Amino acid sequence: MSCSFPWGFFCFFLVVLCLPDSNISTPSHGCFVEERTALMDIGSSLTRSNGTAPRSWGRGDDCCLWEHVKCSNITGRVSHLYFSNLYASDEVLDAHGHSFWRFDTTVFSSFPELQFLDLSMNNATFQSWDGLTKLRYLKLNNNCLDGTIPASIGKLVSLEVLHLQFTGVDGVLPSSVFESFRNLRELDLSSNRLNGSIPSSLFSLPRLEHLSLSQNLFEGSIPVTPSSNITSALKTFNFSMNNLSGEFSFFWLRNLTKLQKIDVSGNANLVVAVNFPSWSPSFQLKVLVLSGCNLDKNIVREPIFLRTQHQLEVLDLSNNSLSGSMPNWLFTEQTTLVYLNLGNNSLTGSLGPIWYPQMNLQAISLPMNRISGHLPANISSVFPNMSFLDVSSNTISGEIPSSLCNITRMEYLDLSNNSLSGELPNCLLTEYPILTTLKVSNNKLGGPIFGGTNHLSIKHALYLDGNKFEGTLPRYLTADFDAHGTLDLHDNNLSVPFSFFNSSTVMALDLSHNQFNGNIEWVQYLGEIKYLSLGSNKFEGQISPSLCQLQSLRILDFSHNSLSGPLPSCIGNLSFGQNPVGIPLWSLICENHFRYPIFDYIGCYEDRGFSFRTKGNIYIYKHNFINWMSGIDLSANMLSGQIPRELGNLGHIKALNLSHNFFDGPIPATFANMSSIESLDLSHNKLSGAIPWQLTRLSSLSVFSVMYNNLSGCIPDSGQFGSFDMDSYQGNNLLHPASEGSECAPSSGHSLPDDGGEKANDPILYAVTAASFVVTFWITFTFTSFRMPPS
Repeated sequence: MSCSFPWGFFCFFLVVLCLPDSNISTPSHGCFVEERTALMDIGSSLTRSNGTAPRSWGRGDDCCLWEHVKCSNITGRVSHLYFSNLYASDEVLDAHGHSFWRFDTTVFSSFPELQFLDLSMNNATFQSWDGLTKLRYLKLNNNCLDGTIPASIGKLVSLEVLHLQFTGVDGVLPSSVFESFRNLRELDLSSNRLNGSIPSSLFSLPRLEHLSLSQNLFEGSIPVTPSSNITSALKTFNFSMNNLSGEFSFFWLRNLTKLQKIDVSGNANLVVAVNFPSWSPSFQLKVLVLSGCNLDKNIVREPIFLRTQHQLEVLDLSNNSLSGSMPNWLFTEQTTLVYLNLGNNSLTGSLGPIWYPQMNLQAISLPMNRISGHLPANISSVFPNMSFLDVSSNTISGEIPSSLCNITRMEYLDLSNNSLSGELPNCLLTEYPILTTLKVSNNKLGGPIFGGTNHLSIKHALYLDGNKFEGTLPRYLTADFDAHGTLDLHDNNLSVPFSFFNSSTVMALDLSHNQFNGNIEWVQYLGEIKYLSLGSNKFEGQISPSLCQLQSLRILDFSHNSLSGPLPSCIGNLSFGQNPVGIPLWSLICENHFRYPIFDYIGCYEDRGFSFRTKGNIYIYKHNFINWMSGIDLSANMLSGQIPRELGNLGHIKALNLSHNFFDGPIPATFANMSSIESLDLSHNKLSGAIPWQLTRLSSLSVFSVMYNNLSGCIPDSGQFGSFDMDSYQGNNLLHPASEGSECAPSSGHSLPDDGGEKANDPILYAVTAASFVVTFWITFTFTSFRMPPS
């Protein structure tokens, strides 16, 4: 060879460049042609699905400089694709109202060096994963893998991280898919529909550190036994919110020295054993979540295990019917606790004395226990960094300490359903810079409402209902409510509203069961109101057409007042129950979230419950009732004139109560257009004429009453009307049942009872017949007063 070493290498390189081998690809301006082409194909698929490709794609030939793309410094090949939340479109919807990004996933085979692929939050569908042999990280959360887990995922033998949260996968978890994942460190299959038993092979993966199968439909036992050979690398163990049963013993985890998190909450039939005398675990947990399982009831009373754990940051033992005293021994000088949840148990004692400041503690949830005594007078010194405190539904007494106002990080404070007395410290209303929600409902608090202040600093929701507050509201009350605020003052002794609250950001306003009087012209300024309850007051005057400006209304209750005059026909133009496109129903009333590692509190307005009377019975409705409920209650007023036929335009309303008024004339046949109506009460009025036969089209109608009117003619007996008994029609002496056959004739065997001397303005009758909006079968939705959301 005539070339020295450097020249020889250069010659060889030139020869290689000249070889006509199609398998050798060269980068053009820093980017391989096939990879740039593949990215442009992905961008085109976004456009075809009414999405938008990143702006930088196609600008310049070097795709390594494009958004969401990273290339290897060594090979120049694409190594990372950050496609999370890349697709956003509401224009292409499937049958369930979901939008999808559809493209051929074989395009990823054009990236032979791809190691990191994040496709989460795209509502996309995927089929094949062939060719990605070097992929180490795959995240598909919040996409649409409806059906079983694709078998082709099993070919990704280099995977270290696999996240498939909220992807819609179902069926039995195929153990064969994961047997080849010898490098897998993280596996998250939570929030899907996987069922059957948990494969024991998952625990044999040698490098597995984090395993989460929460919020699925797994059954049977956790496949861990005293002889199990669990990988010693395991740090996170999350099987919460399934249907697991059998026994699960912490002793079986004794050799897992790196274990930091155990979460088996929400498995009511899973027996969890934690206490073992003379046993000191080799692990120190940071997170322990055992809510709502069949937990060893001695875990607090005889805290053998808990006293061995000195690094706990999150402890959740809620919903377990635990007894014993409040474990104040947790609040030591060395404690590392950040979040503590002991709600819905039977703990006694008091919250104190606590001798050491808990500098790390940010959230305490203790509702629905039997805790008594007073709140610590030095509560701000004990919990200086608290942002969330819930001690509701206990028997705590005494006054609310003003030192609460010194906890400057407080966002959520719930002291409701206790026996607190005295006045509410003004500073809680006016001097909390970031407090979003304050609940003191159902106590024995009193004094002037708002303590004379006319400005509220509360950001989202204020609940003062069920107390003894008195006096008048400030004439020009102002507030810093964010969007969708709530103000609940019902069941106090308040009077004179004036035009007291002029805010378009209030979503829910409840002033019911007070002594308010005057007209209701001021309601027209509540531009975003969805729930408006002014019932059981002394309001008078007419219902103005200005009410029809409230286009967001879903619940309207003006019952048991002295409102008079005709009903504005424009009410029929309101969209009761019709949800704006693209807004999930839950967001209409459950806007405020407080998210913590172990519990997700949602500030739903109906947490306190709502009572309605249906067919002589009172029911309590809770939990997201606004999601499926819409209605009007104008009962027990002095409204008169004919019922506007325009009310028939309320095609989405579920309940209408116009009882105990002075309406006359016919029942509008247009009511047949209220296709969603489930409860219709027109009783105790002066209505005349026949019951329109068109009402038999109302297939959802479950409750119907026209008692004590002046109706005549036949009683329809087809459709839902065949299920109503004669009590729905009593007090209408000229009404008669339909005879057999097609003609109507009076029947002596079905006489309608007389009024019995009861009048529409009888106050006793008002008190016991406040007919409500809701239907009987809704009872099954709602009889639980406390909910702990999924971990």
